[in-house]
Amino acid sequence: MALKFDEKGLVTAVVQHAATQQVLMVAWMNAEALRLTLETGETHFWSRSRGELWHKGATSGNSQRVREIRVDCDADTLLILVDPAGPACHTGAVSCFYRRVEIDH
Repeated sequence: MALKFDEKGLVTAVVQHAATQQVLMVAWMNAEALRLTLETGETHFWSRSRGELWHKGATSGNSQRVREIRVDCDADTLLILVDPAGPACHTGAVSCFYRRVEIDH
């Protein structure tokens, strides 16, 4: 199946804890990041702000061992199931989704 990269050559990657199913983070991959992820078994992403590839955990030690990669029905988003070696968020939180939006209703 061919992935549908956007006009910048990126695809959204949702990273989920393989055991708990908790969504850990969302990042972006280009073809090279995906290739490295498949070859090494650890997540690699494309940093839009820095304009470079990055290996999750290279500096923090909080790497993510890939267990499975799934693609959505439109082939434009990846779901990456991982065994994390530490927090996913650069703040030290287990997940990047630790803040709640209050809904008035």
